[in-house]
Amino acid sequence: MRIAMIGGGYVGLVSGACFAEFGTEVVIVEADHDKLAALKAGSIPIYEPGLDKIVSTNVTAGRLSFTDALASAIDDVDAVFIAVGTPTRRGDGHADLTYVYEATRQIARHARKNLLVVTKSTVPVGTGREVARILREERPDLSFGVASNPEFLREGNAIGDFMRPDRVIIGIDDTAADGGAQARA
Repeated sequence: MRIAMIGGGYVGLVSGACFAEFGTEVVIVEADHDKLAALKAGSIPIYEPGLDKIVSTNVTAGRLSFTDALASAIDDVDAVFIAVGTPTRRGDGHADLTYVYEATRQIARHARKNLLVVTKSTVPVGTGREVARILREERPDLSFGVASNPEFLREGNAIGDFMRPDRVIIGIDDTAADGGAQARA
């Protein structure tokens, strides 16, 4: 299996590295050029015990890579995870979904085939419907499955939380949202 992880921050980097540790091919798309350069140089821009070793091992094994080229990153993947920041909006305290929606638009614009798009970012209820609407609006010629897989990662224990979770939550309202994975299995 091959996935793209949009966002190389805390959630995206930890999740991508852990997926790679499970044997999945992962490409992490990071738009911040300084962060991308650090990741490619083997420098981990966040503190998470053991993450540097998992990243290094999986980069060496060819299961984990980093890029800023979203179009080529999603060209041959089974799923695209959105793991971008959702900072608190000033004034009302709600999550700012600007980055989630822009990542969604970029995925739609660059997709060459039907894809499963999974929100990993911390988002409020209803975000999946808006992601699906944006994908349909941008690319009515393709079929996108939309799922939610919220993260439950505690700083300092995120690897353990990912590798040995006490629960895994996946939200989906369309059986076709496997992106065709069942047909390939």
